[in-house]
Amino acid sequence: MKILVICQYYYPEPFRISDICESLVRRGHDVTVVTGVPNYPEGVTYPGYEKGKKRDEVICGVKVHRCFTVSRKTGAVRRLLNYYSYVFSSGRYIRTLPGDYDVVFVNQLSPVMMAQAGIIYSLRHRKPLLMYCLDLWPESLIAGGISQDSPIYRFFYQVSKRIYTQMDAILITSRMFARHLEEQFGIDCGKIRYLPQYAESLFDISPEALEKEGIDLMFAGNIGEIQSVETILEAARQLKEEPVTFHIVGGGSDLERLRALAAEWQLDRVVFYGRRPLDEMPDFYRKADAMLVTLKADPVLSLTLPGKVQSYMAAGKPIIGAINGETPRVIAEADCGFCADAEDAEALARSILLFANSDRKKQMAENARKYYEEQFAKERFLDTLERELLSP
Repeated sequence: MKILVICQYYYPEPFRISDICESLVRRGHDVTVVTGVPNYPEGVTYPGYEKGKKRDEVICGVKVHRCFTVSRKTGAVRRLLNYYSYVFSSGRYIRTLPGDYDVVFVNQLSPVMMAQAGIIYSLRHRKPLLMYCLDLWPESLIAGGISQDSPIYRFFYQVSKRIYTQMDAILITSRMFARHLEEQFGIDCGKIRYLPQYAESLFDISPEALEKEGIDLMFAGNIGEIQSVETILEAARQLKEEPVTFHIVGGGSDLERLRALAAEWQLDRVVFYGRRPLDEMPDFYRKADAMLVTLKADPVLSLTLPGKVQSYMAAGKPIIGAINGETPRVIAEADCGFCADAEDAEALARSILLFANSDRKKQMAENARKYYEEQFAKERFLDTLERELLSP
């Protein structure tokens, strides 16, 4: 099968689409990715990709073309330029491609407009169009402070509706997405299929037997406003007298502010590591007794299941959260940890103490891994994706 993949983000940016494409190649498929110039999450173009370098390359068998993209940097104007520079340049490039691809696969993160190139190709060559929806639009704008009553929201609602309704099939990462797509855009439920994310194989790790005092907790992932890592700092502030160490691994737009806040509050047991290469993460995970997941208290964000949840479970780690919606349901189903309401630092602190004093730590770890194998395993994901690509 010859697959055309559309996604603004790709390796060396930290997204699973790179592993998905490489896995499809290993299964015998011909995969071409139309992506942007890498600059996520810091908003600065990665070294080696400046000024048109590496516009075309082959990475682990995947053919990659990088379209002109304005780097994100900071601010709403710059982000809008980042979004639409990819939309325009990918739309122009896609018109140069031959019509011999069997299917178009859009890996839809933010913004939803990245799907436009896929729509163009699908319409020009009458090819099936499949979307993997990881981010709901325009609802993602609400988390960024845009009101539903604003002209900006109304504009992007129409843009989103036009894009979602042109898909032949939409795969969703959270079960809660289905009702939203049906109610907001009138998407036929027969077009919507549940396909939760998996974790890369490097997270299939064995725990270390460590002789140590206290509890080590870890948050790993992007550190932006919507991740609400400040809730973790507030919980750490309440637990300053407890032998609990908080390890924060990741980069993002809110990292420096949180570092300053931790210093101001004299949180000596909060350690920031910055963004680390993916292949270093298993070593970090091994040292953690449990993993942390937080998000802002937002009705739309609550519909999502953050991809880090699968990574945590694959590593066989208990999960302690301050998050609403789909994630607490998964944690409860798996019986692998504790979950407080989003942004409730006091309740998160109580959950951490419950975990610290629990005699079920090993059982919760085993439950996490078992649930991952039953629900989120990579081969299960790829089998389902292959079937959908063959008959969207």
